[in-house]
Amino acid sequence: MSDISIKLENLRQRIDQLDSDILRMISERASCAKQVADVKLADDPTTVFYRPEREAQVLRRIMALNNGPLDDEEMARLFREIMSACLALEQPIKVAYLGPEGTFTQQAALKHFGESAISLPMAAIDEVFREVEAGAVNYGVVPVENSTEGVVNHTLDTFMESSINICGEVVLRIHHHLLVSENTRRDKVSRIYSHPQSFAQCRKWLDAHFPHAERVPVASNAEAAKLVKTEWHSAAIAGDMAGKLYGLDRIAEKIEDRPDNSTRFLIIGSQDVPLSGDDKTSLVVAMRNQPGALHDLLEPFHRHQIDMTRLETRPARSGVWNYVFFIDFKGHHAEPQVAAMLEEVRLRAADLKVLGSYPLGVL
Repeated sequence: MSDISIKLENLRQRIDQLDSDILRMISERASCAKQVADVKLADDPTTVFYRPEREAQVLRRIMALNNGPLDDEEMARLFREIMSACLALEQPIKVAYLGPEGTFTQQAALKHFGESAISLPMAAIDEVFREVEAGAVNYGVVPVENSTEGVVNHTLDTFMESSINICGEVVLRIHHHLLVSENTRRDKVSRIYSHPQSFAQCRKWLDAHFPHAERVPVASNAEAAKLVKTEWHSAAIAGDMAGKLYGLDRIAEKIEDRPDNSTRFLIIGSQDVPLSGDDKTSLVVAMRNQPGALHDLLEPFHRHQIDMTRLETRPARSGVWNYVFFIDFKGHHAEPQVAAMLEEVRLRAADLKVLGSYPLGVL
């Protein structure tokens, strides 16, 4: 046997031993998770098993301890799946998302909760809210803003009428591909299906490569992928999940005009999330219609040195030309400095509603 063969054999034996060790330790972790479930149930039969702040702390710790060669996010994704499988032993999580199956929202749900979560597609954003409010699912996932196309107004508007809390966030890098079926005549593509936002995010690429193709907007990229299966002259703009679901082939990859194209999704639920150590808070504020109202709203943030990360304006439901402000800022409403700032804003506002404090997105 050559020296190379001997070295390879030794390395393979080492890998086999490491695999056995990893298997044993994952099994030990799963057994420990089951014991945690037994302790919780003995204390409170209605206990909540999923703790967003605890999971964020664990993933941050893993990323801080990681020394490579896998990068921090890749290592965190591996632990995310281990945690998801262990949590399913305690109690499988049911998650409603803006469907149909194969959308970026489903991809965001699985990124946040792991593949062991039970994901259920809903036809509209308000249906996701209703499922959570009714207790039919544990959590919901809805899109809230895109880095190039701005906020999802329907999501913001639904919060104004809902008692649901924001429990987390997840940011997903959005890659669009031009997909065709096995029956498509690739040199004869004359129609392209996609969601209106995807068309907007790929406008320059389409103008350069398919300037004469008909662009047909549909309700979702997954629906676009489904339609392509039945037509020989059409293509779809969609992501990896939709392409795999309907067995489509890529003829062009990553056709989005901006390489940093990302969408932020919110995790909604009924629980109030404790501090995780690195948090964000969202709230909606209605100000009185008077001179200096916006200054009165913003001044306490500046004085208390609270980092505001987003400010959006939406028409109020109370009357014509009345507006409410949706605000995101770093910090948790239970922190003394944040609580003091919120109390000042509350005294100046016509109405203030904290939508939730939750861990800053880890993955």
